[in-house]
Amino acid sequence: MRRTFLLTLPALLFLGCSEPPKKTEHKKEPEKPPEPVTARTAFQQIFASARTWAPDAQILRLANVPVEQVKDQAGKCAAWQAILVSPSRSRQKMFTYSVVEGPGNLHKGVFGTPEDTYSPHGQAKPFLIAALKVDSDQAYETAMKKAAEYAKKNPDLPINFLLELTPQNQNPTWRVIWGASVSQSNYSILIDASTGEYLRTLR
Repeated sequence: MRRTFLLTLPALLFLGCSEPPKKTEHKKEPEKPPEPVTARTAFQQIFASARTWAPDAQILRLANVPVEQVKDQAGKCAAWQAILVSPSRSRQKMFTYSVVEGPGNLHKGVFGTPEDTYSPHGQAKPFLIAALKVDSDQAYETAMKKAAEYAKKNPDLPINFLLELTPQNQNPTWRVIWGASVSQSNYSILIDASTGEYLRTLR
């Protein structure tokens, strides 16, 4: 019995050592749901693409795009749309940045439409990128302080954002809009996009 055991033991040891190591399974973490972003966060992505289109690109208009599947959060939105102008070429181009795919030709990431001829019309005029110093969440915070009573009475109204430079103001301004659009709103607040100062309330 002892001899048989001694002969068998090395074989058992060899078999034990020759077994392949067990693979450790790594559980894949679920993908985080998309989150809204501020205007400047979105515009930084847009501007990187815009500079390859036109090194002298300036902002004509910047606004949020409502997206049903991602809820807005205090000045942060799922998608933003920018119209940029090349003064030297008299051309304009529209870009969007979105955290999700959406209807109406809205694509995740940065997406640019074909360029078009630019000719000054309306009140808005292009301005340098450096003038945008106040982000949309900061504009929202300032606007809410001035509109606390109105916001409390109208909790279900959507809040939208529009950035433009018009002759009425020295610097580009954020227009924080209670309602689906400027034309459908009877209450909005203007915030200076360079200084963060409250300018006035429009009714």
